[in-house]
Amino acid sequence: MNRVLACASSLLTCREVLQEQVSSTRSRLGMFVIEDKGGAIALMLASLLFLGTWPAVLTLLERRGRLPQHTYLDYSITNLLAAVLIALTFGQLGDSRRGMPNFFTQLGQDNWPSVLFAMAGGVVLSVGNLSTQYAWAYVGLSVTEVISSSMVVVIGTTLNYFLDNRINRAEILFPGVACFLVAVILGSAVHSSNAADNEQKLGASTNAYKLGTSGTVEPSKQAVDRDAPKDLEESGASGIRQPDKAEAGTAEYLIELEERRSIKVFGSNTFIGLGIVFFAGVCFSLFSPAFNLATNDQWHTLRDGVPHLVVYTAFFYFSISCFVVGVGLNVLFLYRPMAGVPRSSFGAYLRDWDGRQWALLAGLLCGFGNGFQFMGGQAAGYAAADAVQALPLVSTFWGVLLFGEYRKSSRKTYVLLGFMLFMFVAAVAVLMASSGHRSTE
Repeated sequence: MNRVLACASSLLTCREVLQEQVSSTRSRLGMFVIEDKGGAIALMLASLLFLGTWPAVLTLLERRGRLPQHTYLDYSITNLLAAVLIALTFGQLGDSRRGMPNFFTQLGQDNWPSVLFAMAGGVVLSVGNLSTQYAWAYVGLSVTEVISSSMVVVIGTTLNYFLDNRINRAEILFPGVACFLVAVILGSAVHSSNAADNEQKLGASTNAYKLGTSGTVEPSKQAVDRDAPKDLEESGASGIRQPDKAEAGTAEYLIELEERRSIKVFGSNTFIGLGIVFFAGVCFSLFSPAFNLATNDQWHTLRDGVPHLVVYTAFFYFSISCFVVGVGLNVLFLYRPMAGVPRSSFGAYLRDWDGRQWALLAGLLCGFGNGFQFMGGQAAGYAAADAVQALPLVSTFWGVLLFGEYRKSSRKTYVLLGFMLFMFVAAVAVLMASSGHRSTE
């Protein structure tokens, strides 16, 4: 009898231990809070891959002639969907942790100051993304990503370092920032050298293109206007034309690209493209500090007893504002286009299925990339998480592989490009090494 009672007592004890472990596991699974440096770095690397790939996808569609307004509207849908999926999985399943309510609980709390910071971050990111959509056409994918990303690190990382109460090692962090600053200068030099190479190629071409008096390249009106619908609502065409077979890097390739792409850039001032890039860089520099304020409340805007926004809830509000701004501006641009893009309409957008799957994929890549960056930043410091701004390492690879960027360029351009990429590799290594640890207690 005593043995039976002892066995029963042991079973009850094991049951209580198992229940406690299951409850603890559910809590960890529910919030999925990254608490170690290794996990944070893994998320940053995944974010780097995603954030470096989605611009290449949108650039591919623009070069094939799909209107950027159509592409960005599709992209906005899945970008928001990624945030919803993250909130309903990582942020909701399982029990809440102490000081970390789950997603649905936080939606009903009085945390509007933090919500507004998150939404402000979404607004500036959306405006920055919209700007780069046009900048890619003017200065190329690689240079756009280099300059804008480097500005994020120079400005945004400095702000995040002080907002995070200096949890990152300054003696390592700021040399990394200096590497990014050098990359900005080299990126501008690469663009200038490559533009000069293209002018030389076109100047020697026997096609209908000619050099303008200001030194910029101007196509003949007949060549540019040929088969190019100005109003997609009237033409009923999607606007996408199949690429021709000219060899990448030749004058013929540049001419064919100009004829089929949706944003016409020949004859434009070089500084227009660089101006758009620098404006986008300023916008990108502010979204991460705003998100940092939303999740950590360094300015003490929340009332006593109100928990900070969990990263998943903040990302949900952040993405909602991205969606509203992106969709609103692009619906306006359907009817009032810019940069020589043909006029369209909402009906034409709904009928345009050419390349839609790629635009939807780009939105998912960007959404999960931003989410992983914020999850890593919450654990290791948002200043260190800005290492994902080395995404030009990825985008330059896609630019060369998919678009023939820098093919048949001069030795000077190749040397500058090599130094630029080297500075990015050094900057990533240094910023990763500066990672700190943010306590979740």
